[in-house]
Amino acid sequence: MLGAPFDWGASYRPGARFGPRAIREADYLPPDGRRPHLSTGIDPLFELPVVDAGDIPVVGGHIEPSLELIESWVHTVAAAGAIPIVLGGDHTITYPDATGVARHHGFGNVALIHFDAHADTAPHQWGHLYGHGTPMRRLIESGAVPGHRFVQIGLRGYWPPPEVVAWMEEQRMRTFFMDEINERGLDPVVDEAVDHALTGGAEAVFLSLDIDVVDPGMAPGTGTPEPGGILAREFLPTVRRLARELNVVGADIVEVAPHYDQPMNITAALANRVVLEMTTGMVERRRLTEEMSALDVGDVDPARPVDAG
Repeated sequence: MLGAPFDWGASYRPGARFGPRAIREADYLPPDGRRPHLSTGIDPLFELPVVDAGDIPVVGGHIEPSLELIESWVHTVAAAGAIPIVLGGDHTITYPDATGVARHHGFGNVALIHFDAHADTAPHQWGHLYGHGTPMRRLIESGAVPGHRFVQIGLRGYWPPPEVVAWMEEQRMRTFFMDEINERGLDPVVDEAVDHALTGGAEAVFLSLDIDVVDPGMAPGTGTPEPGGILAREFLPTVRRLARELNVVGADIVEVAPHYDQPMNITAALANRVVLEMTTGMVERRRLTEEMSALDVGDVDPARPVDAG
């Protein structure tokens, strides 16, 4: 686990650089490293060798040197055989996060499932290539994550403009707007998202989780809130499900801005629980894979979904 205290890509309300600390501090349980999950009985911090490596020493006010540092640190973690989970920070950091992971697993081999109210596919942000509205475009243009391996869930509101949406369609990105989620339900959408992400032999998945995908009534502490999002009680089990079913090789949780989260700190608490649900799902996946191997069902492909049913 890494912190990326970076928010120099914010276009509206700053403060996400304080997100990593807030996410860590949001836990009211004792600092003893034990977090048994009530419904599964899994204690992810006990069963997984989780290490908090602290915050990446980003360069205050300097975007490109900071992004280079983030990519280097994330790549180092991935190359060591660990799964980097990055606490943001604004969404600009997904460009170096996913690039660092793709450098290890191979450009084009990693799919990206992106939960967000916003597409983050702008060609530029106020004339600059790097900002929290541009990371997904940079990943596609660099080849780190091809457009057809992108899935976006939860988009709503009044951005991006039609020409950006047309570009997304040209790249074969799969986008699920909130209107579709409201009509079909989140579970069927996630079913399709999993299938789409793995189409064409993707070996691994990166999860990018923007807290503003959740309705701001439940996650007000964020830089660019957009009404009408998914519910916290839907988001948490969905993250656990994805970590259980997919070969997740990296993730980030971004856009927690604690200054707008007072006095309840509910957004930071939600992000804290997102990390715990994700790691719980990783334990479930490991157990299921071991059980399938023990039953001698043949070679288990770690890149394919694992069905708990």
